[in-house]
Amino acid sequence: MSQEIIHVAIVEDDEEIRQSLALIIKGTSGYYCKHTFVDGPSALKELPNVYANVILMDIELPGMSGIEVIKALKPQLPAVDFLMLTVKQDAASIFASLCAGASGYLMKDTPPSEILQSITEVHAGGAPMSTAIARQVVNSFQKKPLASPLSSRETEILQLL
Repeated sequence: MSQEIIHVAIVEDDEEIRQSLALIIKGTSGYYCKHTFVDGPSALKELPNVYANVILMDIELPGMSGIEVIKALKPQLPAVDFLMLTVKQDAASIFASLCAGASGYLMKDTPPSEILQSITEVHAGGAPMSTAIARQVVNSFQKKPLASPLSSRETEILQLL
């Protein structure tokens, strides 16, 4: 019985990071990466036409943010999992990403083995998050409801995720 290959696309403007991620993914059995994008507009235009199970998405991209790209693409690609891979740790970025349709949120300093594990996890229906990000999400639910930047409906949707 052969293992399913997870097709990954990368949207990252930093060439070194983008190429390193692609090499790691291509060089690991069970993963495949053919498509990489350097900015939001090219990703928005091309991703609907490529086969990918998981898309690694940076937030700070030229042209438009990764959050805007996900918000536009998720309705077109409901079966694709978007996994944020960013340096942004602020609550607004985390919650905007999740509300836009991201299924996980990792920091760029995440070790390659954990990134690969998170790709597998998100593809299997999980919601991987770096530990610091998970703590912020948990803390946001433990505060008074008025302290949340989200509406009650947004909070309900996030809880259902």
